[in-house]
Amino acid sequence: MKLCYAIVVLFVFPSLVQAEIYKGVDANGHVTYSSTPIKGGKKIILEPLSTMDPAKKRRSGTIAENFPRVDGEMQKKRDDTRYLILQNELVSEEKALKEAKEKLQEGKENPEVFKGAGGKTYRNVAKYEEKIKILTEQVDVHQKNVDALKTELSKLN
Repeated sequence: MKLCYAIVVLFVFPSLVQAEIYKGVDANGHVTYSSTPIKGGKKIILEPLSTMDPAKKRRSGTIAENFPRVDGEMQKKRDDTRYLILQNELVSEEKALKEAKEKLQEGKENPEVFKGAGGKTYRNVAKYEEKIKILTEQVDVHQKNVDALKTELSKLN
């Protein structure tokens, strides 16, 4: 029964639950925090946390109510402009993709070589693999851009 009274008191007076915090630093520089006083430590005073009621914020006026309205004809013009911009971007990206694929093919056909002692040539496999990796990544980036633009354009149709 005493426990019930203690819980009720803590709910009625929540400030009683608040603990003091102490900070101490030892000779090695280790920082220790405690709820009990530490020899050579200092009491830390924390500012109370700010709180807000999200329900009140929602009731005071929604974004949709205050958002400017656009008539249908203006929105159609905006959609048409967006479609043209995306279409132009798609053409540019497809061109860049084609060029990247050509560079990759050219890179595969021309391996990296170096001349050794006596004028003998050797393949530089590490340099070749690095070059092919970079060219492949460029192809992948352009392919992803083309796919994303096609997806956006399909949403407008």
